[in-house]
Amino acid sequence: MVVSIPGFGSLSLKYLVMDYNGTLAIDGELIDGVKDALIKLSREIELHVLTADTFGKAASGLSGIPCKLKVLPREDQQGGKLNYIRMLGADSVVSIGNGRNDQLMLKESALGIAVILGECASTEALMSADLISTSILSALELLAHPLRLTATLRS
Repeated sequence: MVVSIPGFGSLSLKYLVMDYNGTLAIDGELIDGVKDALIKLSREIELHVLTADTFGKAASGLSGIPCKLKVLPREDQQGGKLNYIRMLGADSVVSIGNGRNDQLMLKESALGIAVILGECASTEALMSADLISTSILSALELLAHPLRLTATLRS
């Protein structure tokens, strides 16, 4: 996925890296519509989900979705997420998250999207993101319709 945004730069995105709880799920349960949106996006970009799996439901929630799930140790979630996107190549990553432990991932990614859902979002995550969305489905649709990125990020 290549998007050229005047004043922002050219994005060559290969990977979508997402937090699970608070981003794709609430209380461990996948949000309605997310599964279909992710399946559709998986045809365009490689999907990765990073989580502490607080509720122990990530694997079952993501069943049937072509994505890579990585359960990170509970200690140093920020560092684990940052290292993961660096391993992929941060300049080719779009990340989506909401928590304080997502802030470094959002900042380092070529494109960081913070979402504010039922779990809310940390100030640190919001300040580290390029975009803020009040719906995970809207955030995912940005990637399905990349001209929306241009409309929002151009200067």
